[in-house]
Amino acid sequence: MADINLTAVEKHFDGVPALQSITAHLNDGEFVALLGPSGCGKSTLLRLLAGFETPTQGAVSIGAAEVANAATGLAVPPEARNIGFVFQSYALWPHMSVRRNVAYPLDVRGISKADKIRQTDAALAATGLQHYADRMPAELSGGQRQRVALARCLVSAPDAVLLDEPLANLDVALRASMQDVFSDFHDRTGATMVYVTHDQSEAMAMADRIAVMSEGRIVQLDTPEILYNQPRSKFVAGFVGEGTVLPIGDVDHSGNMVQARLLRKTITIKTDTQSPNLICLRPEHISITETGDLRAEVQRCTYLGGRYRLTLHLPDGTPIQAESRDRYALGTQLGVSIKAPWAFTEV
Repeated sequence: MADINLTAVEKHFDGVPALQSITAHLNDGEFVALLGPSGCGKSTLLRLLAGFETPTQGAVSIGAAEVANAATGLAVPPEARNIGFVFQSYALWPHMSVRRNVAYPLDVRGISKADKIRQTDAALAATGLQHYADRMPAELSGGQRQRVALARCLVSAPDAVLLDEPLANLDVALRASMQDVFSDFHDRTGATMVYVTHDQSEAMAMADRIAVMSEGRIVQLDTPEILYNQPRSKFVAGFVGEGTVLPIGDVDHSGNMVQARLLRKTITIKTDTQSPNLICLRPEHISITETGDLRAEVQRCTYLGGRYRLTLHLPDGTPIQAESRDRYALGTQLGVSIKAPWAFTEV
């Protein structure tokens, strides 16, 4: 297995930047998700790691080997990088059985028949496909086809595995079960994995760290917990989880707790900066109380099974999200208390 290093990587198409100044280190054996909206550059970055694209600027290393360098013109081809790639479309040979599809990378390498059988059997076992080895792709479900693509990737013992929205074509229930398959695959193999998705629930469930991307840049690379609890920008606060970003002022560090003013009320905040000017207000920061810090009006009440999701409007009209075990009629005036939201600085 191998770590991955990107140094000041950029990629331009007809002079338009698709990736901008990306410098990042992905640890050996780490599962990293590239998360962001459509057009943010995540698939371009994955293709660049695979060798399907070359950087306009910067360099890429996989393990001890540099595989791309715009300054020197180095561009190691995909087949020489020992990278596994799992496509969204599965990309299986329809005329080959499951076993032949999985063994195909070994056929290309020309290894001995005995080694090919051994490695293919191991890959089929690791993905639970032993009983499907003689079936054709058309006889398989979508989840089973994705397992075949994963086994084919695993069979050649790649240094890193790249996955381009591999669950996008599956239904919701099957996607949830396949998340366990990918997590088990990672635990079993210890492979360095880079996983592209626009679905934050997938990224939060599986990844060790998540690189949140926007407009061709990695805006924050952190664990799921830190991304959710300590966003560093308005974009991350709004994109990861449900959060409302609100301005604060008059930050006071003098006591045991940091306090700030929100809509002319004093609230306690959490922060690691001296002069934060924004808070990320999530549903768990809000409780409904008779003697709340602020008044809010119920605009929507949605049943989620055992609890209700409330959309509330603060006095200035700002919408916030809260949760309650009680149903409230639209237009009801409630008192809300705000408990220690995360505060950060952004110009």
